[in-house]
Amino acid sequence: MSLSIGPSSSGLGPRSLLEDFGSAGDQSGQVYNPRVVRRMLSYLAPHRWRMVSAFFLTLVEAGLTLLTPYLIKVAIDQYIIPGDRQGLVRVSVFLAISFVILFTVSSIQRYILSWVGQKVLTTLRADLFNKLQHLQQAYHDRHIVGVTVSRVINDVAEINELLSQGVITLLGDLVVLVGIIIVMLSMSPRLALLTFIVLPIMLAATWLFSRQARKAFRETRSSVAAVVGDLAMDINGMRAIQAFTREKTSQERFEQVNLKNRNAYINAMNLSFIFLPGIEFLGMLATVIVLWFGGHYVLGATVTLGVMVAFLSYVTRFFQPIQELSRIYTTFQSAMAGGEQVVKLLDTPLEITDIPGANKLDLQKGEIQLKGVSFRYNADLPKVLHDINMLIPPGKTAALVGPTGAGKTTIANLITRFYDVTEGIVTIDGVDIRDVTNNSLRRQVRVISQDPFLFSRSIAENIRFGNPEASDEEVISAARQANAHDFISRLPEGYNTRVLEGGVNLSQGQRQLLSIARALLTDPGVLILDEATANIDSVTEALLQDAIARMLKRRTAVVIAHRLSTVRNADLVFVIDEGKIVEQGTHESLLAMNGLYAQLYERQFMDRQQP
Repeated sequence: MSLSIGPSSSGLGPRSLLEDFGSAGDQSGQVYNPRVVRRMLSYLAPHRWRMVSAFFLTLVEAGLTLLTPYLIKVAIDQYIIPGDRQGLVRVSVFLAISFVILFTVSSIQRYILSWVGQKVLTTLRADLFNKLQHLQQAYHDRHIVGVTVSRVINDVAEINELLSQGVITLLGDLVVLVGIIIVMLSMSPRLALLTFIVLPIMLAATWLFSRQARKAFRETRSSVAAVVGDLAMDINGMRAIQAFTREKTSQERFEQVNLKNRNAYINAMNLSFIFLPGIEFLGMLATVIVLWFGGHYVLGATVTLGVMVAFLSYVTRFFQPIQELSRIYTTFQSAMAGGEQVVKLLDTPLEITDIPGANKLDLQKGEIQLKGVSFRYNADLPKVLHDINMLIPPGKTAALVGPTGAGKTTIANLITRFYDVTEGIVTIDGVDIRDVTNNSLRRQVRVISQDPFLFSRSIAENIRFGNPEASDEEVISAARQANAHDFISRLPEGYNTRVLEGGVNLSQGQRQLLSIARALLTDPGVLILDEATANIDSVTEALLQDAIARMLKRRTAVVIAHRLSTVRNADLVFVIDEGKIVEQGTHESLLAMNGLYAQLYERQFMDRQQP
């Protein structure tokens, strides 16, 4: 009887073995990392008594697995051959009871391990998600979303399989193996040693297979990742693919990636088709050895018939734990690889944190000042901002103008402390923003991006996102202030209309109006606004401009300006070029300087006014 543990036992076909080894394919670090093991075992600590219970049940299951062939031997030698019917009935009943207990114990054990496994899975994924939410924006900028999702889903699943099932399975298989060896040696040492002749060959074959499989399945996992990555990219870019009629090219590229994955998979399966029949052959060879030599010993009265039958049963059971241990070995490698990445993510230092004793931001006026601010995204990259000095008085609107890549968005990110300055200081009402809590800072400083992100929830939930306790009346009031109420009311389900992924069922202008309503509902003291550059119809444009003007009243605002009206209405205009403030003043004074602003005005803003 197999001692695989969990909701389903491992299969013995090439496909199941392939999946087992495939999950370990991208193992490239240490075979055993004690730091990872200690960290992951800490997630089992709250469930240690359940794991102890599962281990105890494993010992009971292993004992019953070893007992049943022995009972068959007793039945044959002591009751069937002598013709003792009453004894045969007794041992048969005892054997039946053993099978019932074995079934019950196995079911309870699997339930416990599945329960613990899901608890560990939930806790670990929750910890990872919590970590991701608190990691600085720079981390998310540097890491591919798909890889991060893989850490939370795939790597955690590998770790969970090892922690909740692999450890107990390993112990159970070792108990069964040792028990079978002891029982066989005790019944007939000579026949047992003859049976074990195939064991060194089997161990060598398993070792060779594991070594080759690591490489083969690493290629499989890599090629699968390429398929998933290419597929995700093409699905996200389907609009562009169709717009530029690149379907054929995309299909050809995907087929190449898919073909590489197929070839890698076939190569890996070939190993399985060689290994599994080889193991089965060795098992049959051991059976033949027992039958041949055991039969001669029975005829020579050296061993009893019951011993030979028990040996045949034990041989069958003997090879199942070996195959299971081979699977656990690859699971362990995969868990080590995934565990290293998971622990690395959990231990990623938080660069943007609250200092000890940080106070809440008590916004009184809303004055923003940048003093000698310089910034680089990484220590090995050049600075993108150089000695920025900027003062925005309370309640005033400052427009940031400049060529693409000049550093306008970076300045906005520093004010919201998505990044920390490399040099200098950013203050609000004279207080260094690093001295206040991030939560209080971002409650007072709201960002409205150029292409606002909307969740796949109802419109009301999206507006209420920053203020979950807001009433329906407050949501509607914010929508009215943002000039969004009318178009929302015309939707089939009004405020309960679900926003599709990416907001594709709403126009660019409508998404902007919803983001303004979302910001207004939180009543921030400071606004950071990146105006949309996409073409918007004249009616929505007028609504948007009116909503922005209403929103900016009595608030300090930093606007990355793309519209002439915004620049004209701004109290201050800062012209950014190559990470420096090259000009500053009002719209009229900057035009009079006939410098970079005047050139941008002629090229950029005036062009936008053309019909």
